[in-house]
Amino acid sequence: MRELVGERNIEDLPISFTAVATDVDEQKEVWLRHGSLFDAIRASIAVPLVFTPHRVQGRYLLDGGLINPVPIAPTLNDDTDLTIAVNLSGPPTREPARVEIEHRPVLEEYRRRIKQFIETLGGKSTEVDEDERGFFEVLTQVVDTVENTIARFKLAAYSPDYIVEIPRNACALFDFHRAGELIALGWQRAEQTLAHIRDD
Repeated sequence: MRELVGERNIEDLPISFTAVATDVDEQKEVWLRHGSLFDAIRASIAVPLVFTPHRVQGRYLLDGGLINPVPIAPTLNDDTDLTIAVNLSGPPTREPARVEIEHRPVLEEYRRRIKQFIETLGGKSTEVDEDERGFFEVLTQVVDTVENTIARFKLAAYSPDYIVEIPRNACALFDFHRAGELIALGWQRAEQTLAHIRDD
């Protein structure tokens, strides 16, 4: 992953960036706005059961989505015209959301990079036996229930101007092999939201 991100600092980026992580020991939200971009991204995507916690400045950090699935608060002091949030706990679809993958060069590149990214991180294999799958499915449902509840409270407390809603049943914990399809779904939902913005 370090090869993909490079040795860059957050403060050197052309736009404002905040990675949100969870301090395991303090059980609190951490905003990473300075220092290594690699450390910030690696910590903020450390999903339990998939990746190990990442140590940053003496703290062991996990995925920020554990306690703030829709981190709008970090943007409140930014000088912006409007705020668009992405809610991964959106209303479920009757059938799990599937989108025909459009063969854009950028999507192909994203797919390639995600595959390489997972391999370099040494994430948990997507191949699990039937007993493990049952255990992880139940555990994932429990975590999803908690995160969905937190997301509703966060959206009520910090209302964005627009929300890109991704159905919460769009994928499962180990669906890394569906990266291309899920990126396409994200593009589709984002374009629908942008169409509403233009109409307004």
